[in-house]
Amino acid sequence: MEVVDFARKILLGMDLDSKLFDCDKVEFNKAPENDFSLAYPARSSKIKLSEKQIKFPKGHFHIDEKKAQALNSFANHELLAVEMMAMALLIYPHETEDQKRFKLGLFKALRDEQKHFNLYSKRMNDIGYEFGDFPLNDFFWKQMPKLKTPEQFCAVMSLTFEAANLDFAHFYEKVFRELGDIKTANILKVVYEDEISHVQLGARFMERWKQDKDLWSYYNQNLPWPLTPARAKGKLFLEEARRKARLDDEFIQKVKGYKDEFKVTNRKDWK
Repeated sequence: MEVVDFARKILLGMDLDSKLFDCDKVEFNKAPENDFSLAYPARSSKIKLSEKQIKFPKGHFHIDEKKAQALNSFANHELLAVEMMAMALLIYPHETEDQKRFKLGLFKALRDEQKHFNLYSKRMNDIGYEFGDFPLNDFFWKQMPKLKTPEQFCAVMSLTFEAANLDFAHFYEKVFRELGDIKTANILKVVYEDEISHVQLGARFMERWKQDKDLWSYYNQNLPWPLTPARAKGKLFLEEARRKARLDDEFIQKVKGYKDEFKVTNRKDWK
């Protein structure tokens, strides 16, 4: 299947079957659509994105409703990643072999995100809820129009959002495991392990593209306002996970020590 057709199916399909379309191989014969724009990815009314500020539940995950709210948020992040990666596959160039290799890596990561969404969604079903039973935040998608280049996409998606999810997925895995919810904990473990490879994808290509610049400077150069490195981490910062993702120690320590007015909510005692 042509990569642009695959991406269009995800972005313009209203239902989850379109978003989760199973494709195991893409080709690059059709030109990318670099002038394509979309205010929001198409979604049915049940799963429509909202501009409202949506609060993540502060613990009490032993209560099914609170657990379902958390799973709804996790699943939405995965679906947004699918849609943002589809947009990247559609609009960024693939003339050179290096550009094709980047897109093939992105295609593989997108398929992981589809898998993660399915895991979260099915877990919601297990406890009597459906994806979309709670409002769905649009924050991630609103960053997409700013990402004009693959470098900007990697800075935001791989080295910020997915890097932060290393910390969050690991944290919530421990929370749910301590509560005795092994099914949810095991899903978060899968997400955490896959996330390492997704961060590694961005790190590998940013290292290629940065030329003689250091990664920290290049990352910040490609990180659009109002995002900052403060969003690239959770409260519990996992250095070893980032090393596994092949980020260099200097970059890891710069992210770890970075502070500004953005504060990660203290989740230490959430259960």
